[in-house]
Amino acid sequence: MATLLHIDSSVFPGEASSSRSVTAAFRKVWEEQHPEGTVIYRDLAAAPVPHISAAAWSAGYAAPSERTPEQSAAFAARVKLIEELEQADTVLIGAPMYNFSIPSTLKAWLDSVLLLGRTAGEVPSAQGTPVVVVASRGGSYAPGTPREGFEFVQNYLEAVLKDTLGLDLDFIVPELTMAPRNPAMSELVPLYQASRERAFEDATTKAKELAKRLAV
Repeated sequence: MATLLHIDSSVFPGEASSSRSVTAAFRKVWEEQHPEGTVIYRDLAAAPVPHISAAAWSAGYAAPSERTPEQSAAFAARVKLIEELEQADTVLIGAPMYNFSIPSTLKAWLDSVLLLGRTAGEVPSAQGTPVVVVASRGGSYAPGTPREGFEFVQNYLEAVLKDTLGLDLDFIVPELTMAPRNPAMSELVPLYQASRERAFEDATTKAKELAKRLAV
């Protein structure tokens, strides 16, 4: 039975969030393709993962018999998140750009699941799992744009998800999401609309492609 790990991190609810709207579209198609499947859902805005603590971090490098009660409790919370990642057949992440980077709640989740010797290292435990990241942003940071150098979402997530955790990474990038609400960006509304439509099309296509891949 196929398992989808779906993570949202936008502070805005429902359709007010571009990333949530697109992840919802992906999940809808995925569930249609896997009616008997399982979805593990984490809304990091509604129920944040604690930021990494000294106890949670150090416990990963201590033998179980040597951990303090505080370390054991903190590490158990990390293991739960790690096991959710390991059991997933597909991972879906909503990662809006806030101040040129990812939400701190998503960073906290990544800090918990990245464990050297298990999820990271010579043979990462979730290696090869497909992950689709919906990286929405209010402007455009594409190559050749004036703010290309301020793009720290895709670069960072590629380093962590692909190069460190060994996941099979793919991005969907709805951009210029502030255009309908910012008069100074009014001339960019058609580009925003095209980007939004393309994002929903990509979500549908990728969900179906991954369903076929899992069937094989």
